[in-house]
Amino acid sequence: MSAKPPRIKVWLSHKLECLAPKLQVLTSHPLYQKAQLAWQVQWQQHRRRTVISGAVLLLVIVAWNGWSFWQKLPKAPPPLPVTLLVAEPTSVPYVIEVMAQAEGANETEVRARVGGILVKRLYEEGQKVSAGQPLFQIDPEPFRIKLEEAQAKATQTAREATRLKKLYAQQAVSRKEMDDAISANDIAQANLKEAQLNLQWTTVTAPVSGVAGRANRSEGNLISTAADGSLLTTLHQVNPIWIRFGLSDNETASLPGGRLDPNADTTVQLVMDDGSLYSEIGKINFQSTFIDPKLGTQQLRATFANPDEKLLPGQFLRARISTGKLENIYLIPQAAVIQSEKGFMVWVIGEDGKVIPTPIKPGAWSGKDWIILGGLQPGMKVVVDNIIKIRPGATVVAAPVNAAPAAK
Repeated sequence: MSAKPPRIKVWLSHKLECLAPKLQVLTSHPLYQKAQLAWQVQWQQHRRRTVISGAVLLLVIVAWNGWSFWQKLPKAPPPLPVTLLVAEPTSVPYVIEVMAQAEGANETEVRARVGGILVKRLYEEGQKVSAGQPLFQIDPEPFRIKLEEAQAKATQTAREATRLKKLYAQQAVSRKEMDDAISANDIAQANLKEAQLNLQWTTVTAPVSGVAGRANRSEGNLISTAADGSLLTTLHQVNPIWIRFGLSDNETASLPGGRLDPNADTTVQLVMDDGSLYSEIGKINFQSTFIDPKLGTQQLRATFANPDEKLLPGQFLRARISTGKLENIYLIPQAAVIQSEKGFMVWVIGEDGKVIPTPIKPGAWSGKDWIILGGLQPGMKVVVDNIIKIRPGATVVAAPVNAAPAAK
């Protein structure tokens, strides 16, 4: 048996069936339709106003954000003020600077002439010594004994020669016996002189004046007269002193004429460790005719006066060689030259007023300037300051243009 529907549903259904004709009459009434049309028009207008208001609000937000972003953008920098130098060709004395080392003008080996035990060193290493000054003392006792023996032998042979001369005059001995006695005496006298020299040579003296080097043997060592055991020290003559240096292939090729002319007026200056210049000017006194295969350089030597003995053998310095003149070169301040992985360059102002990176070929330094061998043309305007701040194509404001250095 199926369940009956609830009474409330039956009641509602009955009411709806009763109201349906009335609702149909109401919705078809002209006033209702007019009211419904008015409501739809109002709804469309409200929707249109909402869309327009949203669009306007969105535009305002976008405009505000765009303006804020624009305010935060970096402003274009003003033209950079720079100082210019007009490139003009000039000529300068050619100067090249290389490493150099001092050596004694004369280096004399001090060797022992007799063998024995070294008992004392008589000089201060590294100090100046005079010719004849004692440097080493070898034990003299064995040589003093030999001298006494030689003196006794010489005295004996002299007496014997005198005696046989008298006997020969009396025809008591033969001529040969007398001659043998005389020869024996001569030999004894020579041995005596040798013994005297050997005793004298136990005191090793300086053969020349100069600066004494390090002692190669210390007290207590046995000194021999063999080549490898007789060298005791070395003396260096330091006034005048020699300065030895070398020029590489590239350095030689960069010289005027591609080589160092020995007949040219070439001078050498020395740069000390503190950057100061040595007071004396040197002259080249030796120039090798070939390239040293081990060093790859052409060896040269200059002589310098050294009255105060300020320069010492073995001292490292820098030699500044001046020879000839370089023609049609440009002098640019060192601060204006930029070095990068692509080489050397300078900033040049173009016809449109913008900077252009220009490759150059630099040479040596001349004071505070760099010698430019190629890459520049007469009249080019080279930027000499604010180098780091400049970028290619940047616009700059030029300060009063300086004239290029005059020829020296």
